[in-house]
Amino acid sequence: MTSILTNNGAMVALQTLSSVNSNLDESQTQISTGKRVNGAKDNSAVWAISKNMESDISAYESVQDSLDFGAATVGVASAGMEQIVETLKDMRDLVVSGVSQNVDHAQIEADLANKRETITSIISSASFNGANLLDSGTTAQLDVLGGLDSSSPISVTGVDTTADVITIMGSTLDATNADAVMTEIETALGNAIGHAATFGAADNRLTDQKEFVSKLTDSMKTGVSAMTDTNMEEASARLKALQTQQQLAVQSLTIANQNPSTLQQLFR
Repeated sequence: MTSILTNNGAMVALQTLSSVNSNLDESQTQISTGKRVNGAKDNSAVWAISKNMESDISAYESVQDSLDFGAATVGVASAGMEQIVETLKDMRDLVVSGVSQNVDHAQIEADLANKRETITSIISSASFNGANLLDSGTTAQLDVLGGLDSSSPISVTGVDTTADVITIMGSTLDATNADAVMTEIETALGNAIGHAATFGAADNRLTDQKEFVSKLTDSMKTGVSAMTDTNMEEASARLKALQTQQQLAVQSLTIANQNPSTLQQLFR
C-alpha cells in the first residue's frame, strides 16, 4: 500500500543511512586517532584493563629512572674503587724498590704520599648527585627501587674507604720498615679489591634489572597496543566499504523520496 502520510521506504532508507554514517564516523575516528578503543563507551572491559596496564607501565618507567640513577651512582663508586686498586698496585711496586738499602727512601716515601693523596681525592670525588658509596659517612646505604614492590629495594652498602685503605697505611717508609709498609699496602689492596668486586656485582645486578624492566615495559606496551590500537589495514578496507554503503544508502533514500510523487499521475 502506498500512503501519502507515511513513506515506509524512506524511513528504512533513512535508518540505513544513519547507521552507515554512524559506522563511518566511528571508522574515521579510529583511523585518525589510531585507537579502536578510545574510551569506556567503546569497550568498557578492554578500556579498564588497558588503563590499569598503562598505569603499571608508567610506574615501571619510574622504576627505570630509579635504576638508571642507582646504576650511575654504583658505576661511579665502582670506577673510583678500581682506580684506587690501580693506585695501590703502583704503591706496592714503589715499596718493592724500597727494600734495597741503596735507594732514596725519602723520594719513594714522597711518591707514596702523593699516591695516598690521590686515593683521598678519589674517595671525595666519587660522588653522584650527593651520594658517595666510597664514604659511608656520606652514604651508608643506597636503596634502589627495582620493581613495583617498594618494600624490597636493591640495597648497596657504602664503605668506609678511608678506614679500610688510607688509615691502614699509617707507616712512613724508611730504610728499615719496607716489609711493614708492604704488609699495610697489601692489606689495603685486599680490602679495595673486595670492595671493587662488591660494587661490580651490584652494578651487574642493577644492569640486569634494568634490562628486565625495559623488556617487561615493552611487552606491556605491546599488550595494550594489541587491545586498543586500530588495525589500519582492516580499518582502511572497512572505511572503503562504508563509503560505498553510504553512497548506495543516499541513492536509496533519493528513490524512496521520489515514490510519492508518482501518486500524482493517478489523479490526472
